[in-house]
Amino acid sequence: MPVSAGREFLSIPGPTNVPDAVLQAMHQPAVDIYSGGLIHVTTSLLADLKKVFRTTGDTYIYAANGHGAWEASLANVLSRGDKVLVLASGRFAQGWGETAAAMGAEVETIAGDWKRAVDPAEVSARLAADKAHAIKAILVVQIDTASGVVNDIPAITKAIKATGHPALIMVDVVASLGCMPFEMDAWGVDIAMAGSQKGLMAPPGLGFVAANARAKAAHRSAGCVTPYWDWTFRDGPEHYMKYAGTPPEHLLFGLRKAFDMLLAEGMEAAFRRHELLAEAVRRAVGVWSEGRVLSFNIADSRERACSVTTVLWSNVPGSNVGVQALLDYCRVRCGVVLGVGIGGLDGKAFRIAHMGHVNAPMVLGTLGVIEAGLQALKVPHGKGGVQAAIDWLGRNVPA
Repeated sequence: MPVSAGREFLSIPGPTNVPDAVLQAMHQPAVDIYSGGLIHVTTSLLADLKKVFRTTGDTYIYAANGHGAWEASLANVLSRGDKVLVLASGRFAQGWGETAAAMGAEVETIAGDWKRAVDPAEVSARLAADKAHAIKAILVVQIDTASGVVNDIPAITKAIKATGHPALIMVDVVASLGCMPFEMDAWGVDIAMAGSQKGLMAPPGLGFVAANARAKAAHRSAGCVTPYWDWTFRDGPEHYMKYAGTPPEHLLFGLRKAFDMLLAEGMEAAFRRHELLAEAVRRAVGVWSEGRVLSFNIADSRERACSVTTVLWSNVPGSNVGVQALLDYCRVRCGVVLGVGIGGLDGKAFRIAHMGHVNAPMVLGTLGVIEAGLQALKVPHGKGGVQAAIDWLGRNVPA
């Protein structure tokens, strides 16, 4: 008999769990888009986005997912034929580069390894060789949810600045914003983009872009800009201009509540919560890996993300049990939905999300089901992974 009745645990790296309070905030009638309270909601959200991105630059809200925010960020600063440098460390910087190529940019990729972070020295060497400054923009993600890597953005931006290269630095913080520190202005990032559905605890459907003065200067001569994405139009005085049409009212109501919750907890406290829960997951995976079937995708522990852990799956000796069997067991038998391996890790890995609206019982429950699944499927694994997670939290969450 399955034991899946009850509330399903969603442990995928986006969309993440939406708090009940956010869902309740969305459950209200539509309102006037030209006057009244919705204008205040927009003004407050744009201001709070500056707090979250840690910038004095301009912020924009799009009725779009992260792919839309990719396109918005590119369209506002590039012209067809401009050269873009992609710093690959998984699937998502590469995907951003594919969007740039489809818009007419010339894309070059520093093809990183899916098992490690971007090397700032490689970036510095490539830019130093670009004597003509042909490269107009550099694309990198802070956390790649496919590989589970976290890139050292301040080290990368420092390396870029040291070369004196004028390329715009553009960072995807979809899987990191609200989960770990991001200092757009202090680190010298020109454009950052994110989505609503991960660390920000809101439903999918909103994309965000933050742009500094260098980005706004590049915007003035951008040839790729189209009306919907256009910062100039969205900087206009009328409320509807902020959305290039009808605002996505109910998503905005939900986001307002999610920001209230995040800011009430405190950004630093949220970062520490993610740090503690991520390490609890890693302690469990480290024990399970003793069976030599499971292992970390990211070899260097310092480069493992605080929002998602990607776990590699090797063949079980003398068995045809694959990773899909574990995914199915957890979902069908126990009601826990884990992330699948994507891109080059399709069918070779699973992912445990620990981002956004998540706490200790949610993480420990997920880990307990995984360990039960490994036992039920007779997958070799070190015993006591969940206990290792409990021990970690018991030592590091003070009474």
